[in-house]
Amino acid sequence: MKKSLTFFAALLLSTAAVFAGPKPQPGTIVSHTSVQCGTKKSKKQDIDLLCQQYVVRSGSTDYTIRQPKPSDQTLIPLNTAVQFTLDKNKIKFKVDGKSFEFLVVSQAAASSTEPNHQ
Repeated sequence: MKKSLTFFAALLLSTAAVFAGPKPQPGTIVSHTSVQCGTKKSKKQDIDLLCQQYVVRSGSTDYTIRQPKPSDQTLIPLNTAVQFTLDKNKIKFKVDGKSFEFLVVSQAAASSTEPNHQ
């Protein structure tokens, strides 16, 4: 009886650990820029490749994220609300049914958007 109870407890804990994963967090796309992320050789010249870079604000943190490759040039509109997950140096979310995975370039305290009144 004791062995089966111990086995059941271990099974329950391992199942919880498998489903735990990173929790989704709410965020908003607050800015967008295109940045150089490589070059492509042409017959006569090098062509700069651009990647989309966004700032996602979540609570008091701003995450600067960038496309891993310049291949997908889908633009995400500003002020788009997202539910994202962080996994090491990657951020994942969906917008309009399309999945995105970006590299986290930096993270910083969110800058205040309130005007400075004196």
